[in-house]
Amino acid sequence: MMLSIKQQPFRAAVLVLVWGWLLFLVLAPNMLVVGASVMTRDSSTFISLPLNLDAYRQLFNPLYLEVFLHSLYMAAMTTLVCLLIGYPFAWALSRMEKRRQVLLIFLLIVPFWTNSLVRTYALKLILATNGLLNSALMSLGVIDEPAQLLYTEGAVIVGLVYLLLPFMILPLYSVFDDLRQDVLLASHDLGAGHFATFKNVIVPLTLPGVLAGVMLVLLPAMGLFFVPDILGGSRNLLVGNVIKNQFLDARNWPFGAAASIMLTLTMALLMFAHRLSKRRLGEEAA
Repeated sequence: MMLSIKQQPFRAAVLVLVWGWLLFLVLAPNMLVVGASVMTRDSSTFISLPLNLDAYRQLFNPLYLEVFLHSLYMAAMTTLVCLLIGYPFAWALSRMEKRRQVLLIFLLIVPFWTNSLVRTYALKLILATNGLLNSALMSLGVIDEPAQLLYTEGAVIVGLVYLLLPFMILPLYSVFDDLRQDVLLASHDLGAGHFATFKNVIVPLTLPGVLAGVMLVLLPAMGLFFVPDILGGSRNLLVGNVIKNQFLDARNWPFGAAASIMLTLTMALLMFAHRLSKRRLGEEAA
């Protein structure tokens, strides 16, 4: 009882810190964004009264709807490529001896020591018309003249995959590492082939890692504005670029705030769907 009483002030302090952090660094800024989204654009003070919903009506402009759908498409393609690369990589990584696992995981984490903006500019040098990739392809005789690799959708997807692939691999590696070998052996002993074991045993058991990786890649891919700016040019705008341009260039804070709210709600819906999927998987496992 004495230990419990002594722990109460510490617990109260932790709760105050946690809820204070959520209030001042999460809730309050988001409420300010919501408030800005329903105000009027002002050339001198950026926002002013009266309140209105003009910014939200502007979101339904076909031009901005197209940008939003294009952002979903690019994020989905990035997630798919990360999954296609990350799934077999995580499987192979989990089957290596521990020393090699540690080395490869270290190599996965090392790029995070460098600013992502710097790494994106480095990728731009590789994909440029006179860059390393074009030079290598021409030296090998694959192409006769430099290919247009930069300022394309493909370049943006490559950049997003380059930055976000570790976020797919690490949760997949976690579930693969916990996958018991005796379960796979039992499947083979019962007559299941490699494909049947993969489909009926491995995929269901690793699905939580897949869902976690998808969320960790899909959500940031919609908001990373500097990758399309550097690798995609003006023709490959994502919703993150629209938000940045409205705040910094057009000075249309209400519309930028409304677009931010739309992006936040989209991410919240995706997280809610992820939570429902996890709950359903838990019920099926039980």
